[in-house]
Amino acid sequence: MSDEKVWEKQALEHLLLENLKEQRRGRRWRTAVRMMTLLVFVGIAINLFDIDIGGKSNLGKHTALVDLQGEIAPDTKASADAINASLQAAFENSESVGVILRINSPGGSPVQSGIIHDEMLRLRAKYPEKSLHVVVEEICASGGYYVASAAENIYVDKASLVGSIGVIMSGFGVTGLMEKLGIERRAITAGKNKALLDPFSKQDPKQKEFVQGMISEVHEQFIKVVRDGRGSRLKETPDMFTGLVWNGAKSVELGLSDGLGSVDGVARDVFKASTIVDYTMKDNLAERVAKRFGAAMGEGATRVLMYGGQLR
Repeated sequence: MSDEKVWEKQALEHLLLENLKEQRRGRRWRTAVRMMTLLVFVGIAINLFDIDIGGKSNLGKHTALVDLQGEIAPDTKASADAINASLQAAFENSESVGVILRINSPGGSPVQSGIIHDEMLRLRAKYPEKSLHVVVEEICASGGYYVASAAENIYVDKASLVGSIGVIMSGFGVTGLMEKLGIERRAITAGKNKALLDPFSKQDPKQKEFVQGMISEVHEQFIKVVRDGRGSRLKETPDMFTGLVWNGAKSVELGLSDGLGSVDGVARDVFKASTIVDYTMKDNLAERVAKRFGAAMGEGATRVLMYGGQLR
């Protein structure tokens, strides 16, 4: 083989080898970029969706916090399922020295409130070494106070709104307007009370009496819960169970609450554990993505509907 052919062969082998090295470097670089992209995405997801990847073990002694925010109703963050699951996790952790239920709620379903209330009593009996205190922020009214009455102590801000121990079932009637407009109501029922509280029919005195009796029974249940929960601390007045609300300072005077305090203050001064861990149940990542994606899709659809007449 001539020197020229040997040189060509060596040059070709060198080019192929360099090309192979370049491909390997390219693959390593692409892999590194993908890993970095994945890490960035995971970091964004953790911050965006508040993902708890470390669990709540090995945290040391701490105060457990559960948030009850907004209307107490099924399928909300303040539903009995969500709050009870959070409370159970808070009590079950051996490192939690006590539990704070922070309430900022105007009330809601008496059924959901009752389920939360009963679970609080059950957990207190099951874990007698752990205290359960309520800390009120802006408002703790109606069903919110129904829940709070199951706590060992209730702490408020001096300007919090507390109370509204009553029951309401509201509606409306448009029969007068219907008569003026010449509208006739046609309702066919099986059962003379099937159209109970129908806003398009004149109010029936017997039906009104029945509903009044029903909500009065629920009111008495509410009053009993408060009396049982507050005991001798309660300084009853003629207005206490009429649905009125009081500021936090006055609620302490009336025995509806036990003193002024915040989450940090109760954790530090009552539980002697200033580290606070939030046990409030959060949606998982898939649910949050679905909700946010659904909200974005809904907003987009709304815009299309709003401006649909201008589309060509």
